[in-house]
Amino acid sequence: MRHSQSEKLEIIRVVEDSSLGVKRTLEELDINRGTFYAWYQRYRTGGHDGLAVKSPHQRRFWNAIPPWVKKRVVETALEQLDKSPRELAWYLTDTQGYFISESSVYRILKVNDLITSPAYTILSAKDKFDQPTTRVNQLWQTDFTYLKIVHWGWYYLSTVMDDYSRYILSWRLCSGMSTEDVKATIDDAIAVSGVDHAYINHRPRLLSDNGPCYISGELKKYLANQGFTHTRGKPYHPMTQGKIERYHRSMKNILLLDNYYCPDDLTAEIGKFVDYYNHRRYHESLDNVTPADAYTGRAAAILERREKTKRETITRRRTEYRKAIAMRESTS
Repeated sequence: MRHSQSEKLEIIRVVEDSSLGVKRTLEELDINRGTFYAWYQRYRTGGHDGLAVKSPHQRRFWNAIPPWVKKRVVETALEQLDKSPRELAWYLTDTQGYFISESSVYRILKVNDLITSPAYTILSAKDKFDQPTTRVNQLWQTDFTYLKIVHWGWYYLSTVMDDYSRYILSWRLCSGMSTEDVKATIDDAIAVSGVDHAYINHRPRLLSDNGPCYISGELKKYLANQGFTHTRGKPYHPMTQGKIERYHRSMKNILLLDNYYCPDDLTAEIGKFVDYYNHRRYHESLDNVTPADAYTGRAAAILERREKTKRETITRRRTEYRKAIAMRESTS
């Protein structure tokens, strides 16, 4: 039980005026003797003010996040509404030059009631592929997905993704799912990647499902002329192409929040999403760099810079903590 300043003074007065002696009086009052003598010493040195209730010292940690950083997290979260706490943590590290962990960002946002439930679910890909890629342009995944345009009917999006970096090399919105559409999308990917140059020794391997457009003799001849090999996934097993399946699901969960009334409108929105996905979305499976960073070889430099920022931030927090301790001791 905590006693107020006036209650402590009253207890001291009772003990001083009691004829029972200090020990017996304190037993009757149910007051610990050590506690009473501590009060009495403070009363003798500081009088009534010495009995003031002292608030317990707030425990300080050398790595406590400064208030200005917490404020910056909240401000950035309100500006970057499309980013999760994980993405915000690395965005702040990259743009502000100050390291903050994913869990810290989550706690700050939760305290400020800025954590919302996911607006959509994500299709899980296979945890580990039997033959994982080790470099860009080693394996390309391709697939179709469908989208409806009001009064126009169904349109089909053909996409080519680099398996290693998850970078979207090319895409086309088509009125059907023909072999010609597949060839045109691959032509676009070849132009973007530059794998048709003479110094490329190994052409990419193409991974697709078993749709009619992918098993046609025409596509087989086209890929042979390009120097590509072709791998088709196991029937009724979409996880073989889990990366591009997951990409299409993520994209559709955003695009289908709106209606489209002509192909040009849908094409424009797809373009915006691809740009966001390639260049601004931090991908957890890529050590939280963007697919463009992984595809162009910038990832190693970014990760090295982040590690340096982390070390500098930790050193800075230790220094600020020591200064605060020294200042508090000098004024006490």
